[in-house]
Amino acid sequence: MNASKPATIEDVALIAGVSIATVSRALNEPGKVADSTRRRVIDAVAQTGYTTNAMARSLRMRRSHMILILAPDVGDPNFSNILVGLETEASKRGYGILIGNTQNDPEREANYLRFISSNQADGLILLTGHLPYGLTASGPNKKLPPMVAVNEPVANASIPFVGVDNFEGARVATDHLISQGHTRIAFIGKSLSRTVASLRERGYRTAMQGAGLTIDERFVLEADGTTESGRGAAERMFVRDQLPTAFFCVNDATALGVIIALSARGYDLPLDFSVMGFDDISYASFVTPSLTTMKQPRLQIGEASMDLLLAMLEGEEVKKREILLRSDLILRNSVAMRRA
Repeated sequence: MNASKPATIEDVALIAGVSIATVSRALNEPGKVADSTRRRVIDAVAQTGYTTNAMARSLRMRRSHMILILAPDVGDPNFSNILVGLETEASKRGYGILIGNTQNDPEREANYLRFISSNQADGLILLTGHLPYGLTASGPNKKLPPMVAVNEPVANASIPFVGVDNFEGARVATDHLISQGHTRIAFIGKSLSRTVASLRERGYRTAMQGAGLTIDERFVLEADGTTESGRGAAERMFVRDQLPTAFFCVNDATALGVIIALSARGYDLPLDFSVMGFDDISYASFVTPSLTTMKQPRLQIGEASMDLLLAMLEGEEVKKREILLRSDLILRNSVAMRRA
């Protein structure tokens, strides 16, 4: 090679011992090339300095091969394995990721959109449950960047969604409590603004009605998904003249708050009350009693979400705009047979 001339794709192909077409596939569609071949091409790119040329080509094509992920709180234990799945699938396909930790701050969300407007990111993964502030599906410019909602669907927008089947998971959870002899079951986590909470409440109601059980609306309490809101909801329950025998909570953090409130009052769990969560976050097995819950397949959710977004970016026909994965019942110690 002549060091004074810029490297070409032919140089890379010669050193890697493959065709020019294979080099192109290895750089642009790595999932379609054998790992050993892709490694030879990457080594050849490093030797020749062709990386600079490839980056320039991406700029000319107005493609960055980067994906922007917006999450309200990257410290949320629900998100960690989803992020791993997203990054794993992106890396396999030759894409990188940018993570925007929005903290539910409209200004931060709007600022992160500069990665899209300046072509530093090709598409969006939304873990926020809403369109980013500054981005709208109406108005003079109705064209939205390719995006997929994950974990929480975006209401009133035709954004493809990947997540767990919240309705069915909640129905299974409530059915389990009923199978343990519980007929007075509270639902903690009612919300008019969160789609996931509404779906889980519907699953609870469907199971109760399917078993011929009457729902005491005083047992359906609002909570915002935090531990403190679960604790507060359980405390409010004690002003009633009648108590439930079991609590189905909208998520594990809420369930922890309920357990804290009941334990502080000296109740023996699960002999006095059963508590069911949803999500199976990392500490669910370490609380006392360990939490019976519905496990989300978070790694698979992340992988399926990124696969869907990249299919959209690469011009493939997307037939399923909603992918719902099954949650699994995890039996631990916080649910027991109702005492006679």
